[in-house]
Amino acid sequence: MRATFRNLFDTLDVIGFLRNRHDHAVSVARWALLLMPMATAVGTLCAAFLWSLDVATKARFDHPWLLFLLPIGGGAVGLLYHALGKSVEGGNNLIVEQIHEPGGGVPLRMAPLIFLGTIVTHLFGGSAGREGTAVQLGGSLASAVARLFKLDAPSVRVVLMAGIAAGFGAVFGTPLAGAVFALEVLAVGQVEYRALLPCLVAGVVGDWTCHAWGIHHTAYHIDFLIDPRAALGVAPALLAKAAIAGVLFGLTGLAFAEANHALGGWVKRLIPYGPLRPVLGGVAVIGMVYLFGTRAYLGLGVWTAIPGDATIAGFFSGPVDHWSWLLKIVFTVVTLSFGFKGGEVTPLFFIGAALGNALAGPLGAPVDLFAGLGFVAVFAGAANTPLACTIMGIELFGAGNAVPIAVTCFTAYLCSGHSGIYLSQRIAVPKHSTGLLAPDIMLRDVRATRPARSIAPPFPITLVEESPAMCFAHDVSPSEIGMIRIYVKPGDKIGRSGARGLWSAKPLYRELVVQAKADGIMNAVAHHTHFGFSNHGPVRQNGSELSDPHLTMCVELIGHREELKRFCRRHGDLLADKVIVYKHLEHWRVGPAGVDRDDATPAELAGEAE
Repeated sequence: MRATFRNLFDTLDVIGFLRNRHDHAVSVARWALLLMPMATAVGTLCAAFLWSLDVATKARFDHPWLLFLLPIGGGAVGLLYHALGKSVEGGNNLIVEQIHEPGGGVPLRMAPLIFLGTIVTHLFGGSAGREGTAVQLGGSLASAVARLFKLDAPSVRVVLMAGIAAGFGAVFGTPLAGAVFALEVLAVGQVEYRALLPCLVAGVVGDWTCHAWGIHHTAYHIDFLIDPRAALGVAPALLAKAAIAGVLFGLTGLAFAEANHALGGWVKRLIPYGPLRPVLGGVAVIGMVYLFGTRAYLGLGVWTAIPGDATIAGFFSGPVDHWSWLLKIVFTVVTLSFGFKGGEVTPLFFIGAALGNALAGPLGAPVDLFAGLGFVAVFAGAANTPLACTIMGIELFGAGNAVPIAVTCFTAYLCSGHSGIYLSQRIAVPKHSTGLLAPDIMLRDVRATRPARSIAPPFPITLVEESPAMCFAHDVSPSEIGMIRIYVKPGDKIGRSGARGLWSAKPLYRELVVQAKADGIMNAVAHHTHFGFSNHGPVRQNGSELSDPHLTMCVELIGHREELKRFCRRHGDLLADKVIVYKHLEHWRVGPAGVDRDDATPAELAGEAE
């Protein structure tokens, strides 16, 4: 009998099971002790921010002349960022980049700068949101916590995502949506489940803390409830209308994002000096106020002290408003593109609710329902976060209309294309089949690689062939050069082994690139792959949710053949078991015509490449 129990005990591996549960409990306790104080601090800051924002908005309504100080206030914030905030100009995109590739971290000064900058924007009448401030407050504090406890790169990613969840959940009063938003906003078509519980804890604690300080969020109501037991054609017809509206919501989110990026890029090229941009932007906003004869599109648009002005809550009750969504786009794009601080989400709520209100009439649909659908769906398309927006709709409006909310958010997401308000998002799963997108490419790079649009002339053009007699100011000088490709795994490490190595080991591909730079190699890059094999190994591929640490990747070095050989000999301990391929290339150098540059040394060549 004793032997039978011993065999059963061994078979069930009770000790191993208990050890695993103990380790899991210790890990949960460690993360709780780390995240709860951080989320509490983020919730407190968000409460102070929302209170300050309300005071600033009331002051703007009580003193309409403050609008004329918008250029001065914007210029002052611009000077402050120019002097102290160049490293945090990236805003939300900086936080997303640090989550993808933890490096220098998010400076703590981001928190006071974005806090002050957003309050100034709303005090003087800029059209901006508040989510950007909340996310940056959370990311800045989370990065400070990571530096304080000297966390490793994977833990830094989790803490930064938890900071986003705490800020988003606190500022909108939607803790579940905040948690999912932090997991979903990093990559299009992918959710980072590894941080699911930390983000949930942070979102809930941040929201609770904000409420504990006496902050209350605006309540929105949808009285209409879809009845799935109604006549056969009623519910499907309404869902079809929701899908049609979802297409328009997605296209509107796309138009907002593209207009914001295009005008912002144009303004930066036209006005290189940063502090001058919000000065001119403030003048432009004042001009639009008098051009359109209204101040309804300044600030958040959540409430107003001016009777008859459009507000988000007003779109839920009617009457039908046909053009407020377009005017809010114009005011917000001008405000943000000229460098004022804030966010895009609350203006997107306004735009979506106004567009839903306008579509309800032509579609013969309930006004309050379609205002609510637009509220979340335009944001879903612009931010590429359909799951978070669906959950937000359920948290704000109740679960009775969960199905039309989901239909609209998912449709808007699919129709917004590979674009978005956060250019540091990566495309994990493309929205449509295409062979032109590299794995994990950022939205910023997608925009940069789009072909320039050109208009064909109405008459034929004859191209003049180049002839020896033609004179050019520059010549092209070709020279022989080489390239090696080194195939490694993302999980290959260099450094200490054992438990201490978990904190100090470095990825091999990064170390190879760093060493190539130190050795004077002209070019060194690392390419991630998503499908393939190396050295007769099995075929592997990246999953849509979890990366494969055994998948082959390529480190590519370009330089003269002897330089590359010396590099391989010098670092043979790292490369002994790797597949290395050499290829002859031809390097072209462009220089003044008539100058013989064929005798350039490798060092000169590398200097030119710099």
